[in-house]
Amino acid sequence: MKILITGSNGLLGQKIVRQALKKGTTFLATSKGDNRNPDCPSEKYQSLDICDATAIEKVFSDFQPTHIIHTAAITNVDACELNPEECEMVNVTATRYLFEAAQKINAHFQLISTDFIFDGEKGHYKETDEPNPLSVYAKSKVDAEAILLNSDYKNHSILRTIIVYGIGNNLSRNNIICWAKEALSKGQPMNIIDDQFRAPTWADDLAWACLRVCELDKTGIYHISGPETLSIYTIVERVANYFGLSTVTLTKTDSSTLNQPAKRPPRTGFDLSKSRNELGYNPKTLEETLDLI
Repeated sequence: MKILITGSNGLLGQKIVRQALKKGTTFLATSKGDNRNPDCPSEKYQSLDICDATAIEKVFSDFQPTHIIHTAAITNVDACELNPEECEMVNVTATRYLFEAAQKINAHFQLISTDFIFDGEKGHYKETDEPNPLSVYAKSKVDAEAILLNSDYKNHSILRTIIVYGIGNNLSRNNIICWAKEALSKGQPMNIIDDQFRAPTWADDLAWACLRVCELDKTGIYHISGPETLSIYTIVERVANYFGLSTVTLTKTDSSTLNQPAKRPPRTGFDLSKSRNELGYNPKTLEETLDLI
């Protein structure tokens, strides 16, 4: 097994690199620009612009991966809403380039997707539930999934996930758990919404699932998230309680006060039955991971 990872400078990419190194799996880590992960050996890293089809073909031809784990994407939901052309290029067109290159060498292609493809009206979504995207970002992920799902080439998998958290090296974006812990420890005033519900996913669990799908050569859609669906306020409150931090600076609010460009689904969360049964996926609760961030 030879795995090519896109977005290796991101949180999930770094966790996949870490676990692949531990397993002794052959891999090539790629991101645009320099390797920002000091835990990734330089000889296992190569810069790759996923919006350049020619560059993709050369890297694929040289490395000859058996599996591609495509984590790279623009995931800032509001940035996508304000820059739809860039979102389309990175999240959709680049996925097509990578998927076409994978087909040429008969490699397994794995796409990381999101709970945001759903409208959030019911929550606890199964893999078979119908997407109904509410934002430019969400639609870009639906369109990226469609490239795979509508293809005659079936050697692919889609792993959908929900707010991924953990610590990494030189990350370009923070995540809610780490942000909450830092802000709470400083006693900063925080207005936290209590009308959106998510199942926070420990990045190490998601990375395990990504590699597990490759190891088992599984195809199809898998829902991979944390085991509990909680309001954003409850998530922050539980971080505070775990570390013994005061919640007096927390104020409950709702989504209407945020004036965010992109609409969010009110309630997601996943039915994890398929991933538990087929992959042996057993995600950690929030409290089980907090000492590790």
